[in-house]
Amino acid sequence: MAAPRLSGIALLLTVLAVQADELPPPAYQLAAHDADIPSTVLFAIALQESGIRVRGRLLPWPWTLNIAGTSYRFATRQAACHALLQALARHDAKRVDAGLGQTNLGYHGQRFSSPCEALDPYRNLAVTATLLQEHHAATGDWVSAAGRYHRPAGGAPAARYRAGFSWQLARLLTSVEQGTPP
Repeated sequence: MAAPRLSGIALLLTVLAVQADELPPPAYQLAAHDADIPSTVLFAIALQESGIRVRGRLLPWPWTLNIAGTSYRFATRQAACHALLQALARHDAKRVDAGLGQTNLGYHGQRFSSPCEALDPYRNLAVTATLLQEHHAATGDWVSAAGRYHRPAGGAPAARYRAGFSWQLARLLTSVEQGTPP
C-alpha cells in the first residue's frame, strides 16, 4: 500500500499544526480545553505519533495510518480513508492506528461513528485528549499517562515512548517560552 505524494492541498491543511505560529495551535488548545488537559501535552503526543518534517518543521500529519507496524502518510483524507478501510478488511483492528493521535481502532474504534471519522483531525484530537485525561486520572502525571496512551500494558515500549514524549514536550515548552516554532 503506497502512500501518495503529499500535495500542496494537504500542506495547506497543516493549519491544524501551525496557525499563525501559535503554540500549541488553536485546534489543540480547543480539544485540550474540552478534555481539561494541557494543550502542550496533546500537541506533544500528536508530534510523537504522527509527526513529519515539512519544510524543515516537525508537524503532526492528520492522514497518518499505522497498519501492522508500518506507517503510511496520505495526501488527502479520502485517500487515507480508502486505505484505512482496506486495512481493516485485511488486518485485525487492533493492528490499525489512525489520525493525528494514532488512535488504535481495535481498542477505541467505538469512540468514532465510523472508522474514517478517526481521520477527522478535530474528532481525532478530541478522542486523543479524552484518552490522555483518562490515563492521567489513573497515573497522576502526564509522562506516565503518555506511556499508557501508547501502551497500557507498559514495559520497554512504553518506557521508550515516555522518553520520546518527554523530549517532544520539553522541546515544545522551550519553544513556547521563547515564542519560536519547534
